[in-house]
Amino acid sequence: MEFIYTENVRLYDTDAQGVVHYASYYRFFTDAIDEFRKKVLPGYSLTSDSTSFVTVESHAEYIKPARLDDVLTVKLIPKLVSKKALKFDMRIYKGSEIVCRGYTIQVAIDTRRWKSVEIPKSLLSKMQLE
Repeated sequence: MEFIYTENVRLYDTDAQGVVHYASYYRFFTDAIDEFRKKVLPGYSLTSDSTSFVTVESHAEYIKPARLDDVLTVKLIPKLVSKKALKFDMRIYKGSEIVCRGYTIQVAIDTRRWKSVEIPKSLLSKMQLE
């Protein structure tokens, strides 16, 4: 499964030269994951369900600069790392040119006990990761 999300570079994403600041790519990653959750996992809430996800690892490689007002396309590909962890591979493009690639790894937790748990099968099914 590949999920596509479009993002506009805003003033607060850039440095004094109008180039996207490295930390903003993590905002783009997070926004893409959040949109993925809303569109692919409708009804799943990070605040009311007993199972949530926490980021345990992240990585970004900056290939070309993006600038203020650029329209970026984020391609997100979820992958199952283990029974308890997901990896979200990310590719960010400006037009047809890749500007950044990276990933986040998230572990499922029981929010009542704050312990890792297996990812619910219902979520894996919706993400086509069974």
